[in-house]
Amino acid sequence: MNSAVVLLTVFGLSLRLSLAVQVGLSHKVLVFPYETDFSFVALVPQKELELRAFTLCMRVATELPEERQIILFAYRTADYDELNVWREKDGRVSFYMRGDGVFFHLPPLTTFRTSLCLTWDSHTGLSAFWVEGKRSTYQVYKPGHTIRPKGSILLGQDPDKHLGDLEAIQSFVGEMTDLNMWDFVLSKSAIHAWNNGHQGPKGNIFDWATIEYELHGNVMVVEDD
Repeated sequence: MNSAVVLLTVFGLSLRLSLAVQVGLSHKVLVFPYETDFSFVALVPQKELELRAFTLCMRVATELPEERQIILFAYRTADYDELNVWREKDGRVSFYMRGDGVFFHLPPLTTFRTSLCLTWDSHTGLSAFWVEGKRSTYQVYKPGHTIRPKGSILLGQDPDKHLGDLEAIQSFVGEMTDLNMWDFVLSKSAIHAWNNGHQGPKGNIFDWATIEYELHGNVMVVEDD
């Protein structure tokens, strides 16, 4: 994918990523310091997200109370939320692919960094979250489904299809780092290696060390100490 100029469409607004695109966040952390309706990070994938399987991993920390809904990852095409990951108001963690979601009871996200991975395979529908290298129970979700390409990927905000706006009450506040994504389900050993900071297969959709991104609003990039 030629990322010199990438056109992202978010609720009717065209965001032209050109010279503002930055590359690589190795040993860096994204800090979302405040609740806003304008701060987010737009990501440029290495390949189109036409997916029948994936693994998405990240490390997150937040001070937001459990009853506050938080968007963790948002991928939206013109008409649908293709892949959204949430911390729900009841504390469960969920993900949605073009319709109703699936919900998991996981250890809470806190001020201390949590290693979180999500896997899904269209062939079986098997989906699971992995927290600190430990897998949740499997749930069967949308077997036969395909995630469609040509959308926009945001961290920190959820593009709202109804209001045409970003909502502060859903925004992410906290720290995020080491986001990687693959177009296949990682093995248990590979997820353990990632969780422990060891070298595994590099993300072929997003690789934190070489990720292309654009900052909007009050998002800070700081050294991971």
